[in-house]
Amino acid sequence: MAIHSGSTQIASTTRRSGSREAIVDAAHRLFLERGFGAVRMDELAEAAGVARRTLYNQFANKEEIFREMLLRVSRQLETAFPPGVETQGGVEEVLRLIARVILDLHKSPEYLGFLRMVVADSRQFPWIAEELAVVMNPQTERLVRFLAHLTSLGVLNCRNPTLAAHQFMGALNDLSLWPWMLGRPRLPVPDDEVIEATVQMFLKYYQSAPIKESRS
Repeated sequence: MAIHSGSTQIASTTRRSGSREAIVDAAHRLFLERGFGAVRMDELAEAAGVARRTLYNQFANKEEIFREMLLRVSRQLETAFPPGVETQGGVEEVLRLIARVILDLHKSPEYLGFLRMVVADSRQFPWIAEELAVVMNPQTERLVRFLAHLTSLGVLNCRNPTLAAHQFMGALNDLSLWPWMLGRPRLPVPDDEVIEATVQMFLKYYQSAPIKESRS
């Protein structure tokens, strides 16, 4: 009896977990197709293939489902930017590695779909963009700290590490992320070329000698 009871409990937990995943998958599809505000909970239950009661046992409202989707994005970022990335070689090697990670993320349909949904719905639901920023900002701050640290060592000359970090990411986003978001083709340039050009352009400016102020 103990074995049977344990097996039943495991099966029940698995079903609950499967239902939860199915609901989030359905929400991802419907939110992207129609927008967060246009989708009703009943429609999510039908799309996920679960009973309405099952849906409400898992999530009290759409906001909770959105936050579960956000957890997926957070896990993607944590996997893409594991601890210690900043120590994987010299400045050029690390910048190339970070650039590669960013471009690889831009190839994830789930990641891109989530970003597109947030952009589309954030005007009506500003909290969506705010909660995404809470997840995204720590990764940007890691790059800022990395650039600030190298500046303190004299390797780089980033007077404003935050500006420098956004310039580096912005160059990559403009070539890879925004074309997809706007539904236009990206430049037919291989990733290796994009990465090398971006890193060298960045270093050409930020490894330059600091400008000395003239004294009267």
